[in-house]
Amino acid sequence: MRRYIVLTLLIAVLLAPASMDARKKKEKKMNKRSVEVENVIADVEQPMRNVTITNPVQQLYGEWDIIELRNNKKVYTIERAYLYLDFAGGNKVYGNNGCNTINGTFQLSGENLKFSDFISTENSCHNVTSEKTIMHALADVRRFNVQSQYNAQYMNLMNSKGNIVMVLKRHNLDAMNGAWLVKEIDSENVSELNMRLVIDAVMQTIHGDTGCNIINGIISLDPTKDMAIQFEDLHSDDHDCETIDYETALLLALENTVSCKRINQQEMALLDNKGTIVIMLQRITLR
Repeated sequence: MRRYIVLTLLIAVLLAPASMDARKKKEKKMNKRSVEVENVIADVEQPMRNVTITNPVQQLYGEWDIIELRNNKKVYTIERAYLYLDFAGGNKVYGNNGCNTINGTFQLSGENLKFSDFISTENSCHNVTSEKTIMHALADVRRFNVQSQYNAQYMNLMNSKGNIVMVLKRHNLDAMNGAWLVKEIDSENVSELNMRLVIDAVMQTIHGDTGCNIINGIISLDPTKDMAIQFEDLHSDDHDCETIDYETALLLALENTVSCKRINQQEMALLDNKGTIVIMLQRITLR
């Protein structure tokens, strides 16, 4: 009996550290999971951030979708309702009010903004959101500000009392279309290699010249996510050269891309799933 008790105690002593280690590992795993969950929640709840406008020509130009009107009313129209701010054309604005094509002018001074001289086509539509409601809101605009959340930008258009009468959202991926010089890969400057990409977000294709091989692939878009873009089925010629390592790095970075971010009118960043910039692109004109 004594031998049995001693043996039992010995087994208990031997197993105790293992049990404690297992418990610690489990607690550590649970804590890690809690941290991961907290990080996900923090990402989901990322607040709107105010954007300082230092160069309106670069920061405000181009297409903006009309997504909300006063009192947080969503816009529902047959045609896409949008505005295009054209600084090069002499502060012209054109777009669509959800039914008809519109053209006009805008005056911009600091945070003050006013639209005027609108003309439009005369189509008849039966939208949930009437074109008159949109046009009346545009007539009331006197001020604006810009905010960002994740990779999207929003422009709040306000009346003279500071009340929001319309919310615009930067059109998603038109900014990706065109020819680009690969400026950086994983923060390393590779401009001198003259690696070039041509991206067509409409046809959802990508072509490129790495200076060593021609690469081709397809683009996958997720319209439910802002600025989401992925490059798939990437393949290249099989030529070997001194810069093949950089070509491999480029292909890997493209495969890791899940979204893009406009830096300015001439630069675009490609980001991985952690929000890290993996490729910096600079717009170029092909000859």
